[in-house]
Amino acid sequence: MGKVVAVEYVTLDGVFEEPVWSGPYFNEELSGWQAENLREADALLLGRHTYEGFKAAWPQMEATTGDFGVKMNSMPKHVATTTLSTPEWNASFLEGEVADAVAELRARPGTLLINGSASLVNYLTRHNLIDEYRIMIFPVVHGEGRRLWADGTRIALSLRESWQTKTGVQVVTYVPA
Repeated sequence: MGKVVAVEYVTLDGVFEEPVWSGPYFNEELSGWQAENLREADALLLGRHTYEGFKAAWPQMEATTGDFGVKMNSMPKHVATTTLSTPEWNASFLEGEVADAVAELRARPGTLLINGSASLVNYLTRHNLIDEYRIMIFPVVHGEGRRLWADGTRIALSLRESWQTKTGVQVVTYVPA
């Protein structure tokens, strides 16, 4: 059986949208940790907005990001969308009910990595389909913007691991309790 892992950037007040606020705190520690998350992943699981943003950016970034960019561009991507019709960038679109499609993918060996994609994370959380939440909490209060957790999302979690970077970012890994 595989697993679904969500890796998210958030501020202290829960904002995840447009994480330009992460720049001053992003360092080699986080870069290495993110590279390890990607290395262990067999495929990406993305919502439409994140897929479109990544698809527009990553093909041009391979030269400057090396192996990380090569893996981002070459690995399979499974995308939850009802509006796109032609998959590109080594992607396939989930068919039918998203929860059923993800459960089927999760039943296979391997790790599905979610980056961003808050709507998908909330949806999969409600369906108990995320096995780990790896969250980088940046020491910033943004005050406005889309929050990672939608109103009404409820889940009990158990802390599996936590550590802090030299720049003050708390990195926590939670699993469903």
